[in-house]
Amino acid sequence: KWCIFNATNGIVDAINGINGINNAINGIVNAINGTVNPIYGIVNAINGIVNAIYGIVNAINGTVNPINGTVNPINGIVNSIYGIVNAINGTVNPINGIVNAINGIVNAIYGIVDSINGINGIRNIALIMPLMALLMP
Repeated sequence: KWCIFNATNGIVDAINGINGINNAINGIVNAINGTVNPIYGIVNAINGIVNAIYGIVNAINGTVNPINGTVNPINGIVNSIYGIVNAINGTVNPINGIVNAINGIVNAIYGIVDSINGINGIRNIALIMPLMALLMP
């Protein structure tokens, strides 16, 4: 009875081991995403600042140039809005990056634990095989 029970546990652990490998891969992917997203965040923040500067410049041009005065203030306002949106995106993306990095680390730990369980499962099956052979009529 114990042999069958242990064999079942071994199979379960082996399946967990396969899941562990998947989790480890997911962990690596998430860790990579965690490092990539802050870069996007920084890029967006820079774009936000650049657009805000364009917005200010255009607004100034709009007030200074009487002929272009109708066109440039509109562009200035539009660019300022883009600047604000990009600045917000710039602050949000690094947070997502940090969250993903944490998730990546957590998943990697799960992956390691599951891989260890999988190794134990395979070892259990290997240990049980001779006993099963002895019990078979």
